[in-house]
Amino acid sequence: MTQPIELFYWPTPNGWKVAIALEEFGLPYKVNYININAGDQFEPEFLKIAPNNRMPAIIDPNGPENKPVSVFESGAILQYLGRKWSQFYGANERQRIEVEEWLMWQMGGVGPMAGQAHHFIKYAPNMEPPHDLPYAKNRYRNEVSRLYGVLDRRLTNREYVAGDYSIADMAIWPWATLWEGQEQDITQFPHLAAWLDRVGARDAVQKGRALGAEFRNNSQMDKKTQEVLFKQN
Repeated sequence: MTQPIELFYWPTPNGWKVAIALEEFGLPYKVNYININAGDQFEPEFLKIAPNNRMPAIIDPNGPENKPVSVFESGAILQYLGRKWSQFYGANERQRIEVEEWLMWQMGGVGPMAGQAHHFIKYAPNMEPPHDLPYAKNRYRNEVSRLYGVLDRRLTNREYVAGDYSIADMAIWPWATLWEGQEQDITQFPHLAAWLDRVGARDAVQKGRALGAEFRNNSQMDKKTQEVLFKQN
């Protein structure tokens, strides 16, 4: 019997990726909430498995050679699950290349750029003292728009980003659902909008996205939380 995977998690786009994947793969898992607002990500026990002090991370008790293995970085976790369970990762090498291209595109593009857009649009102006930086806002807002244009063109006449539904879709979807906070005009990206709805209609996606929703607070952060997350002293 497969032992539950330990998931170290907080309800953010990167956390949603892995929660969605575990639901899609149909794997049993146990959730360990890592409250990033309180600084749980800096605890020594967590740093042993996630040295970059970022969640999500997992421990698979049935790893290689049937020994426990820990994996950090959301993209690496998705690849690990895809390889181990031979699902959502392409049926041949050409398909795997496509999946990996779009997974890396998310990891190196959409995630960082959308994350910076959120920071400078939503959080920085409300810090003490405020940092309302028009250049930074425009820089990241425009780069997210460019990336969504790339994705919209990719989704012309196709249902998913890399052939069949894959870990690439699981990685991109959580970030793209937050287009409003990134101040994007979704009407400019009709293929992307349809894809958001199509992926979002999947039961596993809905379950993964809902994990820990009660802990997600969209209100402005207090100064203590800002200090923890952004090292503002």
